Amino acid sequence: MTPDLPVYVLDSYALLAYLSDEPGAARLQELLALASEGRCRLCLCLINLGEVLYITERHRGLDKAHSVLALLESLPLELLEATRDLVLEAAHIKAAHPLSYADAFVVAAARRLQAVILTGDPEFAFVQQIVKVEWLVSG
Repeated sequence: MTPDLPVYVLDSYALLAYLSDEPGAARLQELLALASEGRCRLCLCLINLGEVLYITERHRGLDKAHSVLALLESLPLELLEATRDLVLEAAHIKAAHPLSYADAFVVAAARRLQAVILTGDPEFAFVQQIVKVEWLVSG
């Protein structure tokens, strides 16, 4: 790992926008191309992978969730384990900020990696004082 590479942590919003070709998908596609070339790092917490999969299954069925998992596993994403330390940090962030527990993992990972969060989820406005956020859509 090269420490001077830009690092991004994706939340479920970014991945769902990409998968559905919604506004913001082009930015993630651009970053995926850069990550494929080794010019940036794209990270995803396993907790957020689970979030994408349950949302996909709920709205489009189990078969689609399986195909989404296969697609995501083929992308240049670094999957981040939910270690004890990450869980404790996410819990602390959740206690102090009005955002979902899954989103707290994104924030915890971004803080640890000194990364930018890529999202369009308005909940991340509450944590902009502690992490950098790149908004996929302006609102």
